Formats: sequence, C-alpha cells, structure tokens
Amino acid sequence: MPELPEVEALKDFLTDHLVGQGIARVLPVAISVLKTYDPPVTALEGREVTAVRRHGKFLDLATDGGPHLVTHLARGGWLQWKDRLPDGVPRPGKGPLALRVALETGAGFDLTEAGTQKRLAVYVVRDPEEVPGVARLGPDPLAGDFDEERFARLLAGERRQIKGALRDQSLIAGVGNAYSDEILHAARMSPFKLAASLTPQETHTLYEALRTTLTEAVARSRGLAAGRLKAEKKGGLRVHGRTGEPCPVCGDTIREVSFSDSSLQYCPTCQTGGKPLADRRLSRLLK
Repeated sequence: MPELPEVEALKDFLTDHLVGQGIARVLPVAISVLKTYDPPVTALEGREVTAVRRHGKFLDLATDGGPHLVTHLARGGWLQWKDRLPDGVPRPGKGPLALRVALETGAGFDLTEAGTQKRLAVYVVRDPEEVPGVARLGPDPLAGDFDEERFARLLAGERRQIKGALRDQSLIAGVGNAYSDEILHAARMSPFKLAASLTPQETHTLYEALRTTLTEAVARSRGLAAGRLKAEKKGGLRVHGRTGEPCPVCGDTIREVSFSDSSLQYCPTCQTGGKPLADRRLSRLLK
C-alpha cells in the first residue's frame, strides 16, 4: 500500500504535471471505484487543476472554482501517468484499469488496481473534509507543528500495542504497515510494546525514528517518476518484507508475525532482546 512518502512523491509529481492544465474527461471504468455521485464526475471536466495536496494517504486534486477529486489508492491501487493517453474510451472489463483522467493536452493518468480486493476509492466532493477518511485523520507526522510534546500526548493513555497505534490514521496520518515496521526497527522497539508504557526516553527515541524514517523516505522518493516509486519503496525498506534476510544493522535473521490479512517483520536482536515474538498463525499450524 502506498504510504505517506510515496503519496507525498506522487503529490509533487502531479503538481508538476497537472497544475495549470485543463481536465477534458474523467472516465470511471470500474463502477466500484467511485464512492460519490454528487457532484458528478462531469463537474470536473473543463476545469483547470489549481493544486495537488496530500491528506495522510489521500491525494487531493483541486480545480478552479469546482470540486475536488480525492483518491485513496488502498492496498492494490496505483497511478500510472501517460504523456499520451490511448485514443478512444476504455471499456469496462477484467483488467486493472479503474478510472482515467484525460487532460486537454492529450496527457493524463490512469488509476489501476491489482488483485481481487477492490478497495481503490475515488471521491468527487466540494470539500475534502466531506470524505470520511479525510475528516477523521489525525495530525500529519511531518507537519511543522508535530513536535515531540504533541506526539507524547497522542500516545498517553493508549492501551494498544505501539505497532497498532502508529498505523491508526485517526491518531497519526499516513503511516501504514511497512513504515511502522521501519520506524520500530529504527527505534529498536518491539511492535508488541504497549504505547502507554513508553518512558519519556523511549517516546523521544520513537519520535526521532518516526520523523527521520519518513523524512528520509520522502527524500529518496522525491523527483522520481510515478512508475519508479514502488521499486524505490521496496529497495529502501530494511526489515519490512524481508523475512529470512539478515538485519542490515546486526546481521540477525529478520522474522515475521502473520495475521489474517497482513504481517509484520522485525529483528529479534535489535527489537526484542533476542527473543522471537509468538506467531499465532504458525502456532496453530503446528498443533
């Protein structure tokens, strides 16, 4: 799933390619992708894109005097830019194409979604706050006013494991499964540690890891074409998605804990005092 760094890079890329351009057509191909009906997608046509913004993992295209096109790419979604879109109107089918935005110049982008879980979401709204997922977002961790004191207040009283707290979009916007693994590895902290149990020093360490990990990931992604962002994300991750590989810090084997629809990766030596965490799914299989 694209997270804060990739969506931030897409925002920069689209700012360079869309702002000042007129929208010719917006073509929903998969019916499931469009989550609103008023205003209609046709309200975007003939309008100029004035800004591209990011709200957590949401992309927001603002138009001159008109509605916003807000997108959440979810787990299998992606944006594919084309300097020249194919001629003709795309037909609904079994392919990954979900929605096409064509500019008056002939360029534009496709929103695609791989896999069978159709969670890619597009909203046409008068105000981004009309999107429920945007309205409930917590603060952006890279915002100038997101200081350590604010971070500590957010975690105070949180009875959840720190991994879950970091992923909660209503608590902190933009961090998902991959970067929460990376942040916790950088902080040398167990993903199962209770958020409310953090000492002031641990809170400081986690805050620094959060800001540094995300800032460095944004820096790696900035300036890349949209098509290269997935590879950059995967190449920059140190533990997430690297089960069985050596930890780049200590050399221990990276391990995994599996859940029903996701998994986390961690280094026992760096994060849990050398003790492997219980993998409940594996334990059930061994019974």
